[in-house]
Amino acid sequence: NWWMQGNMEPTASLSILALLLLGLSQAVPLMETQHVDITRNILTINNGSRELLVEGDIVLPRTRNALVCPSNNCFWKKSSNGLVLVPFTVSNDFSTSDRSVIAGAMATFHSKTCIRFVSRTFEADYLSIQSRDGCYSAVGRQGGVQVVSLSRNGCVYHGIAQHELNHALGFYHEHTRSDRDRYVRINWANISPTMQYNFNKENTNNLNTPYDYSSVMHYGKTAFSINGQDTITPIPDPSVPIGQRVDLSAIDIKRINILYNC
Repeated sequence: NWWMQGNMEPTASLSILALLLLGLSQAVPLMETQHVDITRNILTINNGSRELLVEGDIVLPRTRNALVCPSNNCFWKKSSNGLVLVPFTVSNDFSTSDRSVIAGAMATFHSKTCIRFVSRTFEADYLSIQSRDGCYSAVGRQGGVQVVSLSRNGCVYHGIAQHELNHALGFYHEHTRSDRDRYVRINWANISPTMQYNFNKENTNNLNTPYDYSSVMHYGKTAFSINGQDTITPIPDPSVPIGQRVDLSAIDIKRINILYNC
């Protein structure tokens, strides 16, 4: 059975590795029409979550750390056949339709990269996909049971599932990468002081890939806005669309393949 069912509780503490968002050189605009405002969905649903979240949907341990990944231990391992196997289970809270959406989100990883999400058998480290109180994930391989939450109350969309699964593979948000000031302006006056940490730049390994306005990991223009005004403005052209789209972008796919040496 492709789906392993059952509700799982996390047993490993969740820690955050050093950011792996990627990019240099020219920026790439969004080319597809966005059908779902994923940024709004994620931030709205996660408002009030009991989890300690940063950047809206990233799980942090109760004592916050940003760990540099030692010896690639926070990445999923490549098997002898060249595929990266990521074991997972899916809660029986999800309907058949929900499972179809999740499977469809995984299918792009399978067809475009060497990542393979496989039903867990006995593996100690695995993703437990659950319907908790929001859309969120830790970043990278944490060890033990690792919860990816896709609340049935608004998170079970193709793009949201891909966004959270990409966090679990080791990627943070595009707007926090080290060279972002060349491509976007952060409008601090439109962000609550208590939320400004969500826009901190990280010391990222950009893997010589372009800043990607169309990335499934890019938040929208009004993320964390206190007044409805833009918090993220593309530069030099403010009309360039940003925010979530309905699938992994070509550069998202390229980055996964570089990071995991596909």
